[in-house]
Amino acid sequence: MRPRCPGSARPRFASRLAERRPSALPGHAPSRVTWRAAGPAIGGACRALCSAAGGGGRRGEGADMEAGEPVPPPAEEKAAEEEDDFGYRLFPDRNKKPQSFLARSLFTFHNRCQLMLRMTLDTNPYAQLLLEAMKQSGCTVFNDRHFSCENCDGCVSGGFDSATSQIVLCQNNIRHQSHMNRVVTHELIHAFDHCRAHVDWFKNVKHLACSEIRAANLSGDCTLMNEIARFKFGLKQHHQTCVRDRAIRSILAVRKVSKETAEKAVDEVFDACFNDLEPFGRIPHNKSDAKRAYKDFQNRDRYNANL
Repeated sequence: MRPRCPGSARPRFASRLAERRPSALPGHAPSRVTWRAAGPAIGGACRALCSAAGGGGRRGEGADMEAGEPVPPPAEEKAAEEEDDFGYRLFPDRNKKPQSFLARSLFTFHNRCQLMLRMTLDTNPYAQLLLEAMKQSGCTVFNDRHFSCENCDGCVSGGFDSATSQIVLCQNNIRHQSHMNRVVTHELIHAFDHCRAHVDWFKNVKHLACSEIRAANLSGDCTLMNEIARFKFGLKQHHQTCVRDRAIRSILAVRKVSKETAEKAVDEVFDACFNDLEPFGRIPHNKSDAKRAYKDFQNRDRYNANL
């Protein structure tokens, strides 16, 4: 079923950039599902997303939070926003009818994507921590409902569809398990923010910028090895530079705004959102850091109970 969003606008995606590769076989767009969070929001990123980011958050289906009134965009950006497809063009399979199970089973891209996804969810500490944190927030993630392997444009490897609360994994662009791990982690951070905070994905570019900063900072996108593979080197605050650059690139991929607008939005919320490390509690630079963060997260309630 084709996902729809409020009014006439199409869903916006929080995008994960990838190397350009050719498109391949058609995929599958699953049925519409929406998360409903039951408990209070976790941590302090709601302040980063709704206060430091300038307010204007949409009252979603997450926890109770005070959000300011939406800030109307400038007149010159209103016209551009009416033509903005919020990144929908990058995910053409979202418009197609679901295929039968037999048809999908014949496509090796889809099978490989499902196998790599299962491996990530079962073994990757980044993903396991985020899944546990979302469950505690009242947003339990189900593999068959909240993940969809589809064919995408050659410039992206994944996206978060906030209208259906689904993570799209680009089966034609994700070729390796390590790549799948990063993409799932990146998009789960967007899903986590969507669950706990009133993120206005559609109209407030600062909210989008904040979540992109957090995703680039905490997902492993900017580890030393990944930056070396991109032939990017730096000594002083290179991690911050990488996070800023990738957040700007992601905004430009899914929003029809100027580079100056994207840079301004990122710069205005960077400090607050870069320092919001929920639910990890630290910047996980490798799997060992992620495992320690996962163990600490599991022990939070026990420490509180001992108090």
